[in-house]
Amino acid sequence: MDKILEGLVSSSHPLPVKRVIVRRVVESAETPLSQAQCRAMFALSTRLILQGPDSFQRQVGRQVLEAYARFHRDEFEAFFNRGLVLGLLQRGYGGLGSRDPAILDYVQAGLRLIISCPSVLELFALLQVEALRMVCERPAPPLCARLCQLLGDFPQCLPRGRKLSLAFCQQLVRSIAHFQSQGSRESELRLYVSQVTQVSGLLRSIWKAEPDTLLPSLQELFAVISSTDTSFEPSVALASLVQHIPLQMITVLIRSLTTDPNVKDASMTQALCRMIDWLSWPLAQHVETWVIALLKGLAAVQKFTILIDVTLLKIELVFNRLWFPLVRPGALAVLSHMLLSFQHSPEAFHLLVPHVVNLVHSFKNNGLPSSAAFLVQLTELIHCMMYHYSGFPELYEPILEAIKELPKPSEEKIKLILNQSAWTSQSSSLPSCLSRLSGKSETGKTGLVNLGNTCYMNSVIQALFMATDFRRHVLSLNLNGCNSLMRKLQHLFAFLAHTQREAYAPRIFFDASRPPWFTPRSQQDCSEYLRFLLDRLHEEERTLKALSSAKPSENMMSSESLVQETANKAQVFTEAPCTGDEERTLIEKMFGGKLQTSICCLNCKSTSQKEEAFTDLSLAFCPPTSLENVDMRSITHSSEVKDDCMVQTGIVASSPVEESALDTSLAVSDGCETVMNEGILKDHLPAELISENITDSDLYRVQDTKNVSQKPVSENTPSVTDLLNYFLAPEILNGDNKYYCEKCTSLQNAEKIMQIMEEPEYLILTLLRFSYDPKCHIRRKILDNVSLPLILELPVKRTASSLGVVSKGWSVDIEFSDAGENLAKKLKPSAAEEACCPELVPYVLSSVVVHSGISSESGHYYSYARNITGSGPSLGLCQQSKNMALASHGSLLAGEISRAVIENDLDANEMSKEWFLFNDSRVTFTSFQSVQKITSRFPKDTAYVLLYKKQNCSNGFNANSANGLWVNGDPPLQKELMDAITKDNKLYLQEQELSARTQALQAASTSCSFRPNGFDDNDPPGSCGPAGGGGGGGFSTIGRLVF
Repeated sequence: MDKILEGLVSSSHPLPVKRVIVRRVVESAETPLSQAQCRAMFALSTRLILQGPDSFQRQVGRQVLEAYARFHRDEFEAFFNRGLVLGLLQRGYGGLGSRDPAILDYVQAGLRLIISCPSVLELFALLQVEALRMVCERPAPPLCARLCQLLGDFPQCLPRGRKLSLAFCQQLVRSIAHFQSQGSRESELRLYVSQVTQVSGLLRSIWKAEPDTLLPSLQELFAVISSTDTSFEPSVALASLVQHIPLQMITVLIRSLTTDPNVKDASMTQALCRMIDWLSWPLAQHVETWVIALLKGLAAVQKFTILIDVTLLKIELVFNRLWFPLVRPGALAVLSHMLLSFQHSPEAFHLLVPHVVNLVHSFKNNGLPSSAAFLVQLTELIHCMMYHYSGFPELYEPILEAIKELPKPSEEKIKLILNQSAWTSQSSSLPSCLSRLSGKSETGKTGLVNLGNTCYMNSVIQALFMATDFRRHVLSLNLNGCNSLMRKLQHLFAFLAHTQREAYAPRIFFDASRPPWFTPRSQQDCSEYLRFLLDRLHEEERTLKALSSAKPSENMMSSESLVQETANKAQVFTEAPCTGDEERTLIEKMFGGKLQTSICCLNCKSTSQKEEAFTDLSLAFCPPTSLENVDMRSITHSSEVKDDCMVQTGIVASSPVEESALDTSLAVSDGCETVMNEGILKDHLPAELISENITDSDLYRVQDTKNVSQKPVSENTPSVTDLLNYFLAPEILNGDNKYYCEKCTSLQNAEKIMQIMEEPEYLILTLLRFSYDPKCHIRRKILDNVSLPLILELPVKRTASSLGVVSKGWSVDIEFSDAGENLAKKLKPSAAEEACCPELVPYVLSSVVVHSGISSESGHYYSYARNITGSGPSLGLCQQSKNMALASHGSLLAGEISRAVIENDLDANEMSKEWFLFNDSRVTFTSFQSVQKITSRFPKDTAYVLLYKKQNCSNGFNANSANGLWVNGDPPLQKELMDAITKDNKLYLQEQELSARTQALQAASTSCSFRPNGFDDNDPPGSCGPAGGGGGGGFSTIGRLVF
């Protein structure tokens, strides 16, 4: 029969004839045959299966073998024995090699035919050994897939015992690492992917049946991908294993990898790069999950060098994967994490910028819903990066044009995304014994390092930084090559905005801005420092402008005359009525206002007026009614700790006199002597006053017999509005304070009225909390609580022309309000002045500097602040303010109603506004309620300096300059400054990494914990010693006088 069959299949008969004859041969298998005949049929069918030249002969061999083995099972069991199988697996068959998948096809077919025979157990044992040998020989994908299929159908052939099983899994992992696709056509790639899937499926089955093999297999996997051997590159087919690793193991595995001291940086870098390459594998699941988890794990242990190297090396590859739909979701997830966490430098993002526009246009054109959804996510990512690195308009303009029709995320959402994604914001999964060297707090704001009793500077700088318009103006200045104080402030602001550090040490700025009379490392007054700083910045800019204008003519002038000319041009706040806005300094534009003082002689009714510039107003506390009969001269109030209360210097319109400094702060107190600032010269007072030996206090001191009874104190807590109204209230000059009238040529009783003529963009208010006790010769602090209104309305007198000496005086009508304005005096203008009624200009609270302590010689400063832009929360405030003026009666009551309207208008927005507490290095979230209640909660902590932002109808600073390329509202930084920040950010990451490695070495013997920065509504802000207020707040108070 075997000879007939052999001749038939090799004959030239038509194929249908051959099929008929073969069917009859198969049917004859039921007839009894001798053992020799059976072996001959088995040998022939085996030869046809393994060496048949065409598919017909191989099919005939399988049909005959199956039929004769079924009816002659004993004979087939004797034929298909250990020797035959071993020979096939080790030596092959004839010209067919042992590594041909057809061998395994034949073995699997034979096993199915004898599965019920006892001899199959011997074959199972043989195959357990042979399977391990075969995977150790690194079979090609087709053979390995065929072997795994056989082992999947016959799990009895899998190596048994823990050692053999582990060895098999590990060697199979290494075999996958050697896989390479044999073609590039789609059909070939599909076949290759299916073969890899077959192999990884077997490993999944083994891991599920024997969980003990999983972790060693993964260790082997990491050993393969972390190898630094350049002669071998593991296959991306290893990505097929990731989907079979339980996600619950992520935390344990990542912690093990990132904290293992035996894993070198080069190995970790190589492993991470190869895992990112796995994003190319089309059917792999969860690859992006593991890649992101490893990136976060490395950030948690501060291995930033690895993260920087890998990001710069692989970011373009990840971006290119966005072109392929099968791997796009995972690639976008990894790309987003890599870009958003790489916040110390724009280098990674800028590698992708040239490719963004093409990708956006491509997906716009294909019109698929999946592409539209993808574009929304990509656009959000791009906006976040352009917001963070807003200083490159020439790079971003094409991108903005390409995505202009796509939705843009809100600024709050962008900030939240950036704050949560930075490497220094990654929450560590390590035990608490490894303290986290955190970067910026979750607020996204940067603290300032206390350099030794420099909290007075830190609190002021943070308040100025949070003055959005001022900050943007400073950052926009072109100061390259200039070593001015403004340049140093710009440097400091840029670092506060872009550094990755939790707190920045402002040593250079402190050395440059410290007043020369301030003793280093000692307590100082923040208000005095603020005035000195603004004055320095103003004078410096004026001097530079004067030098610039004098430069063309310097060759025609002697050096002596040039210096004199420069000094004349640099005088501060020259009151020329035609001064243009372009001639004003930045300090004048932001903080400068004008105050008019009118003194009317009650004898001849002549009035003398003068205007003076101010950068802040010093508000005295209202005297209680119980002090009505007390000689107020026995109590001297001062605005500052060290004689920094301001004398109101200025110029009388009829006799202009140049002023000496910009730091002119205006203080009026109830019978309280105004203390002369050491830096202000008395010889700038009007000459006619000095000639008559009239002291400065004679002119500006509030009369001790001033009608105190007309200023009753509210039973409720006084507000800043009350203090401001008291500041602007009319004053009768009599007794020792009589006014020298030029017309009467004698001392006369007079009435003094102060009015604000020009309001500043930022209104600085200093509360005069320190009073001098002449008996004890110390400065005591007034701990009275003051209510801080969110909205403050500043009465400003509008004039059609500059005012000179007015012949006709003011008539005064002083009344009381029953609606809480009981401290205010109502000014009733005469008919000639009806057109000059004050206008209520609304201001919104921007920041509050708080002093904690009971005396000026000790304590601590910290500040509350929030972002306020020029446009403000409600543009409706502008129109409201224009429609409100002080009428003759009940005008401030109307102001009270308008204020309530405005505050109600802001209530809805207030909860969404973020208030921050800046306490040196520590920055936390807080709320406006905490700001209002600070003194009631901590009696020694009192508001000292307030910044209010004027609500303009249009923003004074165009945040959309450069065609909208200032994405985050701040102007682009100059290259020199951006390079310095990038360099420092890299240095900071290296410092953190070094410190983390040192801590890791000590982790076994040390135990510590950290307190994360969080919401600070319930925690006291902290104190600086026994005299400080507010409690500990998480800070050590031992041995500290001031922070």
